[in-house]
Amino acid sequence: MISAAYRQLQKQNGSALLVVLVMVVIVGLSAGIAGRSWQSIVQRANEAELFWRGDQYRRAIQSYYEYGGGDQRKFVGQYPARLEDLLKDPRSLATRKHIRQLYPDPLTDGEWVLIKDKGGRVVGVQSGSEQKPFQQDGFLPEYESFAGASTYAAWKFQYYPKTNPSAAKVVPERAVPESGENR
Repeated sequence: MISAAYRQLQKQNGSALLVVLVMVVIVGLSAGIAGRSWQSIVQRANEAELFWRGDQYRRAIQSYYEYGGGDQRKFVGQYPARLEDLLKDPRSLATRKHIRQLYPDPLTDGEWVLIKDKGGRVVGVQSGSEQKPFQQDGFLPEYESFAGASTYAAWKFQYYPKTNPSAAKVVPERAVPESGENR
């Protein structure tokens, strides 16, 4: 029985080896395609996470800027000196958090690149990644500048007020009727 099987294998003249080689090539190509697809899926997920985390920082910086330190409104319009100030606002005696936690850059798994004003205070964050973003348009109005960006590093999550916050917070004690009528 064994010798009959051995003779049968000798008659194939390497065709079994050829079939095995073709199968190895097919499996290799399939793995390569699956690997590229998986890499794209992971990058898209990281891009979404980058956008969410960056927006959290932008909102936290806005909250810090507009808060001003409790009853003392003298600090309104001040940016944080460092990201840790967003976790515990040093301007207030009470614990005031502007962000839940400090998130790492999801694309580099490291620290964010800080965007600072002339005084050295943090106005925003950006990724250090040089990868090309998948999303190229369809951004919210505050992120329109992200459209057509060549790298994630061009996505700057920063807060600049539209108006002077101290002027916007002024509330008159009593409204005066425009027509001079007394009610």
